[in-house]
Amino acid sequence: MNENIKTNLINQYIAVRNATEKICDPLETEDYVLQPLVDVSPPKWHLGHSTWFFETFILLKFVSGYEPFHPQYNFVFNSYYESVGDRVIRVNRGNLSRPTVAQVYAYRKAVDQSMLAFLEQTTISEEAQELLELGINHEQQHQELLLADIKYILGNNPLFPVYSVSPIVVNPPASHIPVSIGEGVYSIGHDPNLGFCYDNELSRHKVYLNEYSIASELTTNREYLEFMEDGGYANFIYWHAEGWDWVKQHLITAPLYWHKIDDEWYEYTLHGLQPLKLDEPVCHVNFYEAYAFASWKGTRLPTEAEWEIASDSFRWGQRWEWTESAYLPYPGFKKQSGAIGEYNGKFMVSQMVLRGASIATPKNHSRNTYRNFFYPSLRTQFTGIRLIINAQQ
Repeated sequence: MNENIKTNLINQYIAVRNATEKICDPLETEDYVLQPLVDVSPPKWHLGHSTWFFETFILLKFVSGYEPFHPQYNFVFNSYYESVGDRVIRVNRGNLSRPTVAQVYAYRKAVDQSMLAFLEQTTISEEAQELLELGINHEQQHQELLLADIKYILGNNPLFPVYSVSPIVVNPPASHIPVSIGEGVYSIGHDPNLGFCYDNELSRHKVYLNEYSIASELTTNREYLEFMEDGGYANFIYWHAEGWDWVKQHLITAPLYWHKIDDEWYEYTLHGLQPLKLDEPVCHVNFYEAYAFASWKGTRLPTEAEWEIASDSFRWGQRWEWTESAYLPYPGFKKQSGAIGEYNGKFMVSQMVLRGASIATPKNHSRNTYRNFFYPSLRTQFTGIRLIINAQQ
């Protein structure tokens, strides 16, 4: 292996592991163990699971004689890999007082020591390099999930605790001139020659698009508030039937983290409860809400192909952006063999694609071919809305 490549891999590994722990620096011990919602995992679990990934797929496979740090951690920290063995069901992750937070950090330290010893070897196989790169990107995914889960844990505390006093910069709208794309045949998907991607971004293929225009900026809180004040959450005509059932069942009247206090709107942020900033992009809306807003505006959400083709012409990266595309395999998609093949393919049902990135996305973990995906009802992630303008419906 080229010495520069090895050094780069080692530096990437150290950086990503340190970044995860830095996210947890503001937490109190009690914050690490809560799971207020089935879709929110305790921070302690994220720390352990991202460590388990390296131990399971690299150390146990490539280091002769390696013994797992704890014989039961595979059961505790496996997420959904059926081929790796049984696991704690997701809803019960918050019921585990043990291992303790200190024990999980000890687990991370021990695995890091073994990983660095392994990486400092003279040669590392191509397979091990690929798994390491996947593991680094996997941990970056969990950094974003971790921050979103921390926000939900703290945001559902009546004290509205402050996570960070350092402001997260959200750029104000810069231009409202729509981006126009001509009718034609375009190529979408990741080019393997451009570096790492997930398997669901392959293979690159052609799509036909009608002429369309897409908003150059994300929908703002001000615009979304107009939808609310016009009875958007009370009028079934704007909603999918499933979305309307969700509104009625959960008595939804506003985006997640919005609170009306003394006739003024506030939003819980990572800096605590703040007056709603009307010119910031709306955040924490699910697909149902995004679709209803677009319907109220008399338009629609972009398909993921429309989003990708236009993405070089607008600013993205502040919110994950809902598309109207179902999460399905691209032409020629092939799952890998073994446990790694469970990474994305098994989830290609009942979910919608989001594109872009968000303020919670780690640096160097975004590209315009990235296919994020969530169930239509979920809104804990930093999700927002970009609309199609004057497209053929």
